[in-house]
Amino acid sequence: MTGAPTIEAAVARTRAIPRAKIGIVHILWANDDLPELTPPIDGLQILDEISRLGYEGTQLAGSFPRGAALDDALAARSLRIAEVYACIECDGDGPVPGALEVGRAKLAELHAVHGDTLVAALPVGPARIPWGGRADGPGVPRMTEAGFRRLAGLLETLGREAADLGHVLAFHNHVGTYVETPAEVDLLFSMSDPAIVGSCLDVGHYVLGGGDPVAALARYGDRIRHFHLKDVDPTVRAAMATGEVDGFLAGLRSRVFCEAGRGLLDVRALLRSLDGMDYAGWLMVEQDTSWRPPSESAAMSRAVVDLILRELAG
Repeated sequence: MTGAPTIEAAVARTRAIPRAKIGIVHILWANDDLPELTPPIDGLQILDEISRLGYEGTQLAGSFPRGAALDDALAARSLRIAEVYACIECDGDGPVPGALEVGRAKLAELHAVHGDTLVAALPVGPARIPWGGRADGPGVPRMTEAGFRRLAGLLETLGREAADLGHVLAFHNHVGTYVETPAEVDLLFSMSDPAIVGSCLDVGHYVLGGGDPVAALARYGDRIRHFHLKDVDPTVRAAMATGEVDGFLAGLRSRVFCEAGRGLLDVRALLRSLDGMDYAGWLMVEQDTSWRPPSESAAMSRAVVDLILRELAG
């Protein structure tokens, strides 16, 4: 029968986005911004939980071993280091002295652990933390245009060095920083080479920044080299927008991020869009804080993602 799919093709297409790898960021077990919200946990136990839930990789955590001990721990659990997170310190005039060296140190760390993606972002800071979730209005402290150009130049330098080592650099939009709103993301990307500076689209932060993440997928297309799937609680998001929940850290304490499928995100539309792009990077589930035990939240998100990917595959 002409045009009928082969049995092999049907078997191979057991889920949508078949070339993507599904991981989870360790922050759910060990929050770096608010460590008091997560009890101390051994790094190997985090890896045990991530592996047990069927994830393929994670972000490098400070509590993980290094060297051969990390290689052995990952191999025993069939895991990879999907990403290393690099904070590029900036003020209103752009990168501060030493910012590039910090990025290079994180790149060296990524290479040493045989990881894939260097995820670059700006650290949350006092100038923008109070405006988190409502940074598109007047009176918000902003980085100058010259500062954006300096940041774009630094990222291009770091991106070339990452490519030389066989890695990808992807910039992560983040609430509470100078690159939060869609306009700020657009400005940075307009000043940088898309072949060198990719996007790590964090859809949770993009929603809090006032954007439509499905539209962002269409807008940035092949520039998206890494993806953070993070859902947003609608009640907390609304309270952040009015200032009732005052700033990004207060939002985290109120658990503004929730399990995939429980919040504002149209998870199905996002995964359908990634499938249409034939996305082949990491799809990283992320939830900074939770009212539930970390492994319970991680399992809930994984179940939702798996169900939708199977349904989209038909």
